[in-house]
Amino acid sequence: MDKFLIKGGKRLEGKVTISGAKNAALPAMAAALLTREPVVLTNVPRVRDIGTMRTLLEELGVDSSLQHKDGGYRLEILARKLDHPLAPYELVKQMRASVLVLGPLLARSGNARVSLPGGCAIGARPINLHLKGLERLGAKVQIEHGYVEARTEGLKGDSFTFDIISVTGTENMMMAAALAEGETRLQNAAQEPEVEDLAQLLIAMGARIEGAGTGEIRIQGVSRLGGATHAIIPDRIEAGTFLAAAAITGGDLTVENAEPAHLGAVRAKVEEVGVRVEILSTASGKETGRALRVFAPDLLRAADLATREYPGFPTDMQAQYMAVATQAEGTSVITETIFENRFLHALELMRMGADIKLDGRRAVVRGKARLSGAKVLASDLRASASLVLAGLAADGETLIDRVYHIDRGYDRIEEKLNRVGADIRRISES
Repeated sequence: MDKFLIKGGKRLEGKVTISGAKNAALPAMAAALLTREPVVLTNVPRVRDIGTMRTLLEELGVDSSLQHKDGGYRLEILARKLDHPLAPYELVKQMRASVLVLGPLLARSGNARVSLPGGCAIGARPINLHLKGLERLGAKVQIEHGYVEARTEGLKGDSFTFDIISVTGTENMMMAAALAEGETRLQNAAQEPEVEDLAQLLIAMGARIEGAGTGEIRIQGVSRLGGATHAIIPDRIEAGTFLAAAAITGGDLTVENAEPAHLGAVRAKVEEVGVRVEILSTASGKETGRALRVFAPDLLRAADLATREYPGFPTDMQAQYMAVATQAEGTSVITETIFENRFLHALELMRMGADIKLDGRRAVVRGKARLSGAKVLASDLRASASLVLAGLAADGETLIDRVYHIDRGYDRIEEKLNRVGADIRRISES
């Protein structure tokens, strides 16, 4: 099991390139199940979750080929036939996004058997909204022996309002509705850029979708979808993590292949703590819209934070912000509104010297704390990132165990950090 050994106290300076968004690539891979023609995805990140989804697609009878290209993957998927519309527990338990195959399988083949995801370290994350939505479109759904069994003789469009905003629920419904008869209206839909990116792929495949990126999405079903080539959007969470890395180390980073429009809430918060963020311009003076420069001051100032659905501050950046808050002068109150158990990283930060008090979904962080290197344990993907950030700012050496969590969503983060001045080494153990 791999570990990271970090020698802290290094100021980050230089250029870092952001990879494609894992959370956009995974639904795009599932969307390839909707057609018998090839779907080609570029700018796919080299992360563990992509490999897990590819294995799942192959389990369903799908062919795929993978090539390294321009720092990422070029992935071609061909679902000419779906021999086994079954997503087994052994794969779904590794990655909850596996449930995204449910809608496409049902729409394409009329039946699907998908394992329930099971527990999650950061919260329950039930899929009941996925099932209620598919039933509204005419699917017959039952749960037996830990599996969702769904069947239909033909999906029909209808209106569906999400009780709470669900990103994967919105994506599953959008994919299923693309091949349903008639019009589907999704209300209280997720507005994340990843949802909009999936819509752009589906439209390129021949779907008729309006309103993606807003709270109401309208899908006019079509009888068939074709192939397409689609570039995955940059990963806004990876970009935000490097903004936080610059902040916590007093650094000066140029973050390339980023999409500033997707970083509004994160950018506003790091600017509130004193970091200067500039959108870089071309020689003609026009904004590139694809790169940022981040300058951090010697002393950060505290600022409160509450996570929200997009366009609010993302829950996937809460742990990283908490690490930054430990180095800010004053007291920051962090409120987690999305998941009920997403402060596991706080206990590990406290082992490193952070002054954090937990009260339900609130964390009170008092800075500026003197962090010291320690042995810590990663509990989930974003918690891993917060411990890396803390290790960069700590005195001495930090040893992070279970970094397979961070490999699920960050493309060789240790290599990128080392290129801009960090001292971080991967230790591989059998």
